[in-house]
Amino acid sequence: MSDFVEVDILVIGAGRGYDSFWTQWMVGTAEFSDQEMSRPPDEDLYKEFFKAKHTTKYLESYIDTHKYDGKTLRDRIQFSVEVRSVSKKDGYWTVLASDRGNEQQQHTFKTPKLIVASGLTSIPNMPSLPGKESFEGQILHHEDFGSSDVLTSPKQNITILGAGKSSADMVYEAVKAGKQVSWVLKATNTTGPGFFVSPDGKGPYKNAFEISLTRIAATFTPSFLNGMNRWTKLLHSSEYGVKMMKGFWGTVDADARKSANFQRKCLQNFDKLEPSSPLFWQNCAAGLLNHADFFDIVAKNVRIFVGDIEDLKSNSLLLKTGEEIPSDAILCGTGWVPSLQYFTQAQCQEFGLPHILDHEEAKDEHAHWANLEAEADLQVLATFPQLQSPPDHYQKTATHTPYRLYRHMVPISESSSSEKDDRSIVFLGQIVVGNYFPTLECQSLWAVAYLDGKLDLPSKKEQEKDVALFTAWSRRRYLSNGQEGNNLTFDFIGYIDTLLKDLGLTSHRKGWFKDLFAAMWAKDLRGLQAELWKKFEYNDTVKLV
Repeated sequence: MSDFVEVDILVIGAGRGYDSFWTQWMVGTAEFSDQEMSRPPDEDLYKEFFKAKHTTKYLESYIDTHKYDGKTLRDRIQFSVEVRSVSKKDGYWTVLASDRGNEQQQHTFKTPKLIVASGLTSIPNMPSLPGKESFEGQILHHEDFGSSDVLTSPKQNITILGAGKSSADMVYEAVKAGKQVSWVLKATNTTGPGFFVSPDGKGPYKNAFEISLTRIAATFTPSFLNGMNRWTKLLHSSEYGVKMMKGFWGTVDADARKSANFQRKCLQNFDKLEPSSPLFWQNCAAGLLNHADFFDIVAKNVRIFVGDIEDLKSNSLLLKTGEEIPSDAILCGTGWVPSLQYFTQAQCQEFGLPHILDHEEAKDEHAHWANLEAEADLQVLATFPQLQSPPDHYQKTATHTPYRLYRHMVPISESSSSEKDDRSIVFLGQIVVGNYFPTLECQSLWAVAYLDGKLDLPSKKEQEKDVALFTAWSRRRYLSNGQEGNNLTFDFIGYIDTLLKDLGLTSHRKGWFKDLFAAMWAKDLRGLQAELWKKFEYNDTVKLV
């Protein structure tokens, strides 16, 4: 059975969460500019961070209160649908999909313009677990942690896999629930333990996240997105500045390690949680701590193992080290896989999405980009000499090309003219950033102007040079974590400024002093939509009704 629907917007998603998990963002920043989030109660706040359930509540409210052409955003959402393929013919994109869990129930969506916003955390990455058929307990990904009974079950032995923030959150909650917790870190093919740092702020800033929302803090990382001026050249291109920045980041790194006290007395192997590379390089997972007692709890109550999995038995996990870990449940904080699998390799090559490196039809393309990136790499090292000598580190083997989307959103255009180009597809949220709310809001404004042909782009050659420069910089700046060409961990303020500069929008600016030293709040973006409407002469019919 199949149905056919013509749509102007298709949103596909699923909810997940756990009441005791906390956000990595603070009150006043985790919201869109046109609707303020209600302040959570004090018991759900920690240094202005808050329990993630309030973000879920906010988004639920947002889709019910925003109505366009007589329909709310909730009315427009098709839940529990999985896309199978995307194609374009005769000026229309056709999206073939089916119900989750029932592939026989198929749907066809047709639209002249397509926005792909499936993000980076839609499909769980489940590890290979030899012998899982004989394991009698639960095996869950972090995605399903909130909907499971694993913490209320009478079974006691919980084993957590993974080295990132999601694993750390599950470890903490399992200990607090009275479980016997084992935390397993991979021994090979890994960037090592995550870097978890104190959320404490300095001076007038309430927490570390607020500091990261300032443009002055953004200039302390070497990035083309912050613009090259006397200040950034002093910090990152001069011998004195490079030494100063090395000292600054070295102090931040040392303070974080000292606070964790990895050499303390512990239950088992707490020292194995110490990150193997400096914080500056972000070559491992990282996050802000949401609990003041996190390291104390882990050191006293968690058995930590470093080893690769050999086998699962009925009630235990066997490592290649020979260690056997009693396990009633295995929780996987093992990340995510790309959510763009409904595009063919040929489409990925055409759009600038990651595709297999040894794809036969892409050999000429690979050679072309290799030349561009080699030239760009010379520019990166000439501008940021500190990136020339990274520490010893694990480097993942590249199997796919990096993202090659212009402005991290759209295929590189054959022409700068909107009349000659096919401006009918945009990819939102395919980047790693510190705060998705303002980033996606600004991406959306840019995307609207692009899709409507109101945005002038540089030539194809200039677009390619821009993409190649970012790719080369990303590999140097974020090492293994930068090889996909979409890492903006410390750089989203500069990215937002770049998008708004493209659009010629200025209403978010607050004067030179506040622009530099004040954090970027959601409310600062409140005038951008009206400014865009006026600048590009949109009429009232597209406004909120």
